[in-house]
Amino acid sequence: MAEELLRLRVADDEGVFALRQAGRHVAAAVRLDFQDQVRVATALSEIGRELVAHSGTVAVAFCLDRRPAPRLLIEIEYAPEAGAHRPKEGDTAAARLMDLVEETGTEARRTVRLAKDLPADVSAVADATLADLRARLGRLQPATALEELRTQNAELLRTLEDVRRQSEELRALNTELEETNQGVMALYNELSTELEETNRGVVALYAELEEKSDQLREAGEAKNRFWANISHELRTPVNGVIGLARLLLDPAAEPLTEEQRHQVSLVAGASETLLSLVNELLDMAKAEQGRLAPRRTFVEVPSMLRQLADLMTPMAEQAGVRLRVDAADAGALTMVTDEVMLTRILRNLVANGLKFTDEGEVRLTTRRTADHLEFAVADTGMGIPPAERERVFEEFYQVPGGKPGGTGLGLTYSRRLAHALGGDLTLESEVGAGTTVTLRLPPYRSLAELRIAHVLVADGHEAARRVLRDMIGDAAERVSEAGDPRTVRHLAASSDPPELILLGPDISAADAVGEPGGPPPGTAVVLIAPSDGAASDETRPERVDAVLDQAQLAPVMLADAVARARTRRTARMP
Repeated sequence: MAEELLRLRVADDEGVFALRQAGRHVAAAVRLDFQDQVRVATALSEIGRELVAHSGTVAVAFCLDRRPAPRLLIEIEYAPEAGAHRPKEGDTAAARLMDLVEETGTEARRTVRLAKDLPADVSAVADATLADLRARLGRLQPATALEELRTQNAELLRTLEDVRRQSEELRALNTELEETNQGVMALYNELSTELEETNRGVVALYAELEEKSDQLREAGEAKNRFWANISHELRTPVNGVIGLARLLLDPAAEPLTEEQRHQVSLVAGASETLLSLVNELLDMAKAEQGRLAPRRTFVEVPSMLRQLADLMTPMAEQAGVRLRVDAADAGALTMVTDEVMLTRILRNLVANGLKFTDEGEVRLTTRRTADHLEFAVADTGMGIPPAERERVFEEFYQVPGGKPGGTGLGLTYSRRLAHALGGDLTLESEVGAGTTVTLRLPPYRSLAELRIAHVLVADGHEAARRVLRDMIGDAAERVSEAGDPRTVRHLAASSDPPELILLGPDISAADAVGEPGGPPPGTAVVLIAPSDGAASDETRPERVDAVLDQAQLAPVMLADAVARARTRRTARMP
C-alpha cells in the first residue's frame, strides 16, 4: 500500500510554482538523480498548470509505493468543469518524462496518476527515515516566481552542461569509431589482398596438381602398356623355348645323356617359371586398367585343392619342406568363383611359403565362417618384421635380408586378384616363427539360405518364366510374374514391392527398371543376359545389381548372382 509523504492544494500560478518546487524536493528525498528530479518537476508543472486552468483547484498527494517495486506515486485530484473539454497536452508531455501517466475517476471527480520508478534500495531507507522525510517536506516554503525562474535557469544551465558533456563524449566516441572503422577497413583490405593472393596460389596449386595427376595417369598408362607389350613380346620366345625343351625331352627324339636331359629339364622348368611371371605381369596390367574380370563358375573346393597339391608337391620336395594341403577339412565344400584366379592366388601363397621356409612345413587349410570362406597358408619360415608386413603388398617390394629371387609382385598380384573376387588378403607373421597369409572370400549360400521373401520373375516368354520359377522353388515365400516392362514397373511401385527382380533375356532392363520411379532402393535386380550379349557385372545397366550369363543359368549360379546383387544393393543403400 502507498504511504503518503506530502499533500498540497494548488489553485493559482504561485501554487503551480510551489508544486514544481515540491516535486523536485520530493524526488531528491527519495534518491532520484538530478535528471529525474528535473523530469518529475517539469511533468508536475505541465499537468498542474493545465488542470488549474481547467478546474480552478487541484489536490496533489506525493506517495511512496513499495510494491511490487519501489516508485514515487503522485496523484492529482480535480473536479472537471461541466461541459468543458480538458486539453491533454500536459499529459502528452508528462508521458515522455514519467514511467506512468494515467487518468481515472468519474465525471464529478477525476484523478491523474504519475509514477516514477525508484532505485531498489529506497524502500529500506524509507522505513528508517519516513517520519523525518515527511517533516522536511512539510517545512517547504512556496517559492516566488522569481526564485522559481532562477531555479529553472540553474536547472537549464546544468542540463545544458550535461548535454554539452555528452555531446563531447559522443564526438570523442565518433572519432574513435571512425579511427576504428579506418583500421577495420585497412585490415579488411589487407585480408582481401592476402585472400586474393592465397586464392591465386590455390588455383596455381590445383593447376599444378592437375598437371601432376595427368602426368601420373600418363605414366601409369605407359607402364601398363609397357607391361602388356613386354608380356606379349616375351611370351612368344618363352613359348618357343618351352616347345624346344619338350621336343628334346620327347622319348621319340634322339636320345640324350643323363646330364643333357637334366640340363634341358632345368631349361624347361625355368621357362615355365618365366612364362608364369610374364602372365602375372600381363594380368597386373589388366587389373590396373580395370579389365581383370572374373569368370565365375561352380568350383568343388576339395578337388581344386587336390590338384593344387599335385602341382606344388614337386616344388616342396625340391625345397626339402613338407607340404600339407588339408583337402579333407573342406569336406563337400563348394563355391562360385573364378577357379583360375583362385588357383593362382593359392599357388602364389604356397610358392612364397616354400621359398622362405628352410625346414618344417607349409600348410594350406580351409575354414568356413558365417561371413567368409577362408584359405590360410601357414609356414614355419623366417617370418616378417612388423614394419614390413604391409609393405610386402607393394609392387616390386622385397623384405631386406630375405632370400633373393622373384619380382616382388606375388603378394601384390594375389591381393588384386582377391579384390577382383570380392574378398581380401591379410597377413600375420612373427619373426622366427613363420607367416600366415589368409584369403577370405564371400561364402556360397544356396537360394534357400538366402531367405527371399518376395521375388518378381520377368520375361516375355512363359517358358522362360517357368524355368526361373522352378529354380527358385520353395526358396521364396512369394513369387510374382511379369511379361512386359510396364507390369514390372507397376509391381515394383506397388505397396508390396518385390525384394528381388529377375529380368529374363526378353525384358529390356532400361525399360523395366531404368526409368525414374523404378524399383525401390532396397530391391535387388539380377539381369539374365544372352550368352552373345555384351552385358556383364562390369558393363551392367545402372539399376542392375548383378548379371548372369544365360548359358550358366543353374540354381547354384543363380544363388551366387542373387547374393552378389544383394551385397551390392546393401552397399548402395544410404
